[in-house]
Amino acid sequence: MLERRSPSSHDDLIDHLVRSTALQRGEAARVVLDVLAYFDETYEEFVRRRHRELQSGGLVNAEIFERISAELPHRAVAPPELSLRQLRRIVYG
Repeated sequence: MLERRSPSSHDDLIDHLVRSTALQRGEAARVVLDVLAYFDETYEEFVRRRHRELQSGGLVNAEIFERISAELPHRAVAPPELSLRQLRRIVYG
């Protein structure tokens, strides 16, 4: 007996990406999962990740925390407004 694959909750989106781009089904599924993981990130995780990325790009903390502060309101689900001190505490405890 053949096992039937149960459709994922994202099959419609994956099908759309396959039809509207040059992506193969496996690639489209990976893109969907990557995007969902990106938006599943808490704002604390986002702050820590962006701090690491910007620091590795050569920016200093004053620039980093200003940039993160400007980016946070544009997240899919914006966190409450955080002061620069609160951002530093997220990164350094």
